[in-house]
Amino acid sequence: MQKPTLSIDIVIDVICPWCFLGKRRLEMAMRELADEIDFVVSYRPFQLDATLPKDGADRAEYMLARFSDQRAIDETHARLTEMGEDVDIRFAFEAIERVPNTLDAHRLIRWAAAANVAPAMVEQLFSTYFEQGGNLADRQVLLAIADELGFDTDDIADRLDSDTDVAAVEAEIAEAVRMGVSGVPCTIVERRYAISGAQPVDILVDALRRIAAEVDEIADA
Repeated sequence: MQKPTLSIDIVIDVICPWCFLGKRRLEMAMRELADEIDFVVSYRPFQLDATLPKDGADRAEYMLARFSDQRAIDETHARLTEMGEDVDIRFAFEAIERVPNTLDAHRLIRWAAAANVAPAMVEQLFSTYFEQGGNLADRQVLLAIADELGFDTDDIADRLDSDTDVAAVEAEIAEAVRMGVSGVPCTIVERRYAISGAQPVDILVDALRRIAAEVDEIADA
C-alpha cells in the first residue's frame, strides 16, 4: 500500500525561540511517522517585528521594552532552555546581543529553497542566533552561513546588496497574515489544516496521523 504524502508549510521567524523548538519537535514527529507518511516540507517567512532597523537593536533593551518584566523574561528563557535540552537545542540567550531585522535571513532561506537546502539553512540560522549568539543583522555572519552551505558568497553579497526577492518575501508574509497566521510557529498541512505553536511531539504525531487518514479518505471518495 502506497504511503500518503502530506505537504507541510512551516511559517517561522528565525528570531523566535519557539520556532526553533517547534522545528525540532516536528522533525522528531516526522521521523516517528516515516514508515507511514511521506512529507514535503517548505519554510515560509514571518516577521515578528518588521519595524526593526536593518542593523537590529540591542536585545536586552528591546526585550525589556517589549515585555516590561525582566523576571518574566528570565523565567521564559529558563523554561525554553529546559525544553530545548529535550530536542538537543542549547539555547544561549545570554550570548545574544542584537535582535536583527530578519528580512535578509528570510531571503537567504528563499535562495536556499531554490537550491534544495532550505532545511540546512533554517537550521544554521537558528543555531547561529540561539546557540552561538551570532548577529543575523551582520552581513558577514549571513555570508559565513551561506559559504558553509556551499553558496557563492560573492553572488549572495550582490543579492543582499540589492532588492532581490524583498518584494517576494514580503508578499509571502502578507499571504500568511491573510490566511490567519498571527503568531509563529504555525504549521500548515495540505494548505488547510493549521497547527499553532511548538506542540509536543506526541500531539504532532497524532495530528499528522489523523490528517493523513482524512486526506486518504478524501482521495478515495
